[in-house]
Amino acid sequence: MSCPRCGADLVAFAVPPALRERAPAATAAICTRCLRTFAADGSGEAVAADVDADAPDPDASPADLDFSAVDPAFPDGEAGAALALLCGELESFALNRASIEALAEHAERSGADVFAFLERLDAPDAAFDLDRRRAALLDAL
Repeated sequence: MSCPRCGADLVAFAVPPALRERAPAATAAICTRCLRTFAADGSGEAVAADVDADAPDPDASPADLDFSAVDPAFPDGEAGAALALLCGELESFALNRASIEALAEHAERSGADVFAFLERLDAPDAAFDLDRRRAALLDAL
């Protein structure tokens, strides 16, 4: 699977039910380079044709979610899914503010330290300016 925007590898994951209203689909994918998120079930406009072939079962256990292929800073499980979706929203903080805040709160309730995650995240080619988004998120929360 490759990102339709930058061509890097995608990591597909089943979106936990509690996060589905904030996700592009029940199965999503995050780019390992630009950190954009896409529908992995073929329902999104920007999805590459080969993404849905490797999409995980949307009913899979959140405990099975592993984002280490994206970056070692990502926690596993539901917290990792919330942070993956949060990264996908950071390209436009102004338009996605409510969703970003809700995803950050969900990640924290799931045991993640959002600000420590953003500090450790190594994403020089992200679709957003990580330092600016970190500052904006700190101001928002």
